[in-house]
Amino acid sequence: MMITYRRPHYTRLALTRLLETCNEHMRVWLWHNGDHAETLELVRSFESHPRVHRFHHCPENERLRVPTNWLFTESKGDFVTKVDDDCLMPLGWGETLVQAMQDEPSFGILGCWRFQPEDFDPTIANWKIQTFGRHQVLRNMWVEGSGYLMRRECVQKAGIIGPRESFSGYCTRVALLGYVTGWYWPPLRQPHLDDPREPLSAIKTDADLLANLPLSAQRVGILTRADWAKRLQRSARVVQQASIDPRDYRGLRKKFRHGLIWRKKQLGVDRH
Repeated sequence: MMITYRRPHYTRLALTRLLETCNEHMRVWLWHNGDHAETLELVRSFESHPRVHRFHHCPENERLRVPTNWLFTESKGDFVTKVDDDCLMPLGWGETLVQAMQDEPSFGILGCWRFQPEDFDPTIANWKIQTFGRHQVLRNMWVEGSGYLMRRECVQKAGIIGPRESFSGYCTRVALLGYVTGWYWPPLRQPHLDDPREPLSAIKTDADLLANLPLSAQRVGILTRADWAKRLQRSARVVQQASIDPRDYRGLRKKFRHGLIWRKKQLGVDRH
């Protein structure tokens, strides 16, 4: 599924790429938030594409949780995925991830990597790369909410995303059920157009960033292109350092860990 809003240039790139990378066994659902005329017209122009299965227009901006839960509850496929309207999916991603899921029943959620190649630091992350038969996964308790493949069984056991729950929190719940979550490795890279380091990114100046400030940048008060690039680099480091011990995400250890993370964020220190 792809959720679109009001960025026609990115949407054209991302949706065209998504449809190019889907085979005859994959069905694309589209949800458009709001009434931005140019973007809505663009999305509607794809309705007749043979890979497009359903289209829903929501006049209000329901953001991400509501449309994602729509997919989770109404789709019937063995696997579900969401791709953001600012991400370019790599060729072969679907076939690779489906094959991995079919080969290894313990895989619950596998993601495509959207950080820059230079953001990967083997000195802190190699220990998290684990082998399962002929597949490898950079394990983590969560992945980003774009470019992942999730087993339908996970929705049946974990339910939908809660009213105050992020997708990373949902992934963590799935992982705590015993499923393997993380990024398929070597990485299936999905360029993230909101990363100013990407050649196709429209964020060339601080003014460009402020004109279309990403949600995650809004939440942390980012105002400059340089600070946003640093934040993305730090995010990549955080996920590579994060614990994959389920005990750190339960009970008192969870409360202690979240408190420690909060204090480090206030000090501008990476999570360890």
